[in-house]
Amino acid sequence: MAKTKRIEKDTMGRVNVPADAYYGAQTARALATFPISGLQSHPEMVRAVVLIKKAAALSNHALGRLEKRKSNAIVKACDEILSGRYQDQFVVDVFQMGAGTSFHMNCNEVLANLAEEILGGKRGQYRSIHPNDDVNMGQSTNDVFPTAMKISALFLLEDLMDALKSMENTFQAKAKEFDKVLKSGRTHLQDAAPIRLGQEFQAYSKTLAGCRHFLEHAARSLLELGIGGSAVGTGLNTPVGLAEHLINNLSRLTGLKVEGSKDLREAMQSMRPMAEVSAALRNIALEMNRIANDLRLLSSGPKTGLAEIRLPAVAPGSSIMPGKVNPSMLEMMNMVCFQVMGCDQTVSGAVQAGQLELNVMMPVIAFNVCLMIEILTNALNQVKVLCIEGIEPNVERCQEYAKNSMGLATALSPYIGYSQAAEIAKRSLVEGKSLIEIVLDEGLLTEEEVQKILDPKKMTEPNL
Repeated sequence: MAKTKRIEKDTMGRVNVPADAYYGAQTARALATFPISGLQSHPEMVRAVVLIKKAAALSNHALGRLEKRKSNAIVKACDEILSGRYQDQFVVDVFQMGAGTSFHMNCNEVLANLAEEILGGKRGQYRSIHPNDDVNMGQSTNDVFPTAMKISALFLLEDLMDALKSMENTFQAKAKEFDKVLKSGRTHLQDAAPIRLGQEFQAYSKTLAGCRHFLEHAARSLLELGIGGSAVGTGLNTPVGLAEHLINNLSRLTGLKVEGSKDLREAMQSMRPMAEVSAALRNIALEMNRIANDLRLLSSGPKTGLAEIRLPAVAPGSSIMPGKVNPSMLEMMNMVCFQVMGCDQTVSGAVQAGQLELNVMMPVIAFNVCLMIEILTNALNQVKVLCIEGIEPNVERCQEYAKNSMGLATALSPYIGYSQAAEIAKRSLVEGKSLIEIVLDEGLLTEEEVQKILDPKKMTEPNL
């Protein structure tokens, strides 16, 4: 029978490790100790750590600390993982040892065993390459993990920025398309002054632009890295110049304009940059949730609701009511937004839980921020294509509401007075007539005057 286990030793003793695994003893311990959720760190976190390890191998060799054959082997191992191989070897649960030590050692062990094989050795022997002494040379979980958190978030944010911009542009295009559609505005869910459908959509576009700019500002704080700080931010066990080498190599390898933190202690103690990004993501969720609710309300019906817009149908809406079609994409957007809001609460709690020289809650911060970015990106892209782009106005319904809205009294009051306009509004409700009909019946204004006062452009852009 083929051997299914190998024996490895760490500082706590002997551990059984699957014979074919590229991870080692500390990862095996973590698997046995933390079978909590079945969730693993985001692939971008793995990518970020591997890029840090590649930068470290190059930097340590350049400084004369790591011999060329070892550096080359670690770099080659990193490149294999960066090409997409061995992703199934990063197995530590998200809810793990504080600070992410288990996940970090999982990465160190996989790289060490790959490099060991590259140099002709066998997995688990660590005769040529050691996870701690070589792969982790001049580093600590305490500076690697927060650096990886920032880099992974920056990678993921690229797609989210694009998704936000695209959604912003789509709302802007709809604003132009719907510019001439006059409708009743609503405040307190009651009739209000007239507005154009295009103006509502223009406001949605502007909202998302503001969210995007806020996120861009928050993301800039992620570019300041504390790598090279070692265990407590003092740089213990690192040679002079390592931090600078690491930053230069990471900038080149990631394509990001990263820079070294001005205070490596602060970079390790404070999770403020992640909190800033989380808050910006929460703001997107708050606004998209509001917009989704608006669109659901405007499309309600189709016979007994507002029905001012029509949404594209994506699926049958009921298992019992034939022909029913629901605002499914917007409902999905709502759920994503609720999840993001909850993730931000978790991040907020974890950020303030840092103590003295380290925040040990980093794994849950990293997981939630990555999740927030990913689901917002995917939801925005799907909602844009399958919902927003296909929205159509119900022009007749919008015009009918605009004509019969009590809000027209607002436009009439400068000409007939607030009190008389209020009386006419009351009569309209009692008699079932429109405000315009009553004004004309009473001879308060001429037909020509009414048409001029109720000109859509003048009502909705009075400063013109």
